[in-house]
Amino acid sequence: MLFDLTDLRLFIHIAEHKSMTRAAERMHLSLGAASARMKELESRFGMRLLYRENKGVQLSPAGETLLRNAQQIMQQVERLKSEMQEYNNGIKGHIRIFANTTAVTEFMPEVLGRFLARYPQVNVALEERLNQEIVRGVQEGTADIGIAAGTIQAQGLHIINFSTDRLVLATAVEHPLAKAGKISFAETLDFPHIGLHEGSTLQHFLNRMVAEIGQRLQLRIQVRGFEAMCRMVEADVGIGILPYSAALRLSATTRLALVELSEPWAVRERSVLVQDLEGLPQYARELVEEICRSPAVA
Repeated sequence: MLFDLTDLRLFIHIAEHKSMTRAAERMHLSLGAASARMKELESRFGMRLLYRENKGVQLSPAGETLLRNAQQIMQQVERLKSEMQEYNNGIKGHIRIFANTTAVTEFMPEVLGRFLARYPQVNVALEERLNQEIVRGVQEGTADIGIAAGTIQAQGLHIINFSTDRLVLATAVEHPLAKAGKISFAETLDFPHIGLHEGSTLQHFLNRMVAEIGQRLQLRIQVRGFEAMCRMVEADVGIGILPYSAALRLSATTRLALVELSEPWAVRERSVLVQDLEGLPQYARELVEEICRSPAVA
């Protein structure tokens, strides 16, 4: 091993305090022991990490690189300690899910509410990710379960299509497009849009569709969720494209006109992605079943 965790903690303290003496005190080491550790660390890497000067200690370029990585490693160690401590506190399982915008905001809150009522000792981490990140996360084992929409190319994964949604155009009731009935995506580009934040799966998808037809999306404002989008649309700040399931829910509290999009890609299959369904713990398999029981939207 080139280093151990004590070496990394000591090195971080030296970088923070610019002092070998103060870093040794923080680590409850003698100055001689701390200095010996750093000399041995430099010897193992075969390069200078520290410049020892009268005014204190400075990092070499290689030392700066080590510092960045040491900080990341220690953050991971602290996260590991925290997650393992959860098991001592009664947590009996952990599931990490990568999901698209619609899943995170529309149906996963209810799914997790039902699931965690049955499994209160299971810890669930739900993260909004782009489709390619969802696929890669499940393939690499970073995520246990992925939830995505649209065409999924995921070699080696088990893909379960569980419902269908479609994208629609939402406008203010007085907007010129409100009575269009059906419209192409290209026809909406003459008007300012309300978009989602750049990290959103849906916004990333729409940006790609605009690029494919060689046009430009007029983004008047970007918001964090569908509710904010619909409120902006209702106020005629712009028009917005969102899943019909979200539009249907939010139309109960906002005055919107919903217009069908003519593109085939507007109809989107929802899918659950896993590496090996049978290899998942029983509680994780039951969560997959709970997701697949989510109401379908035709």
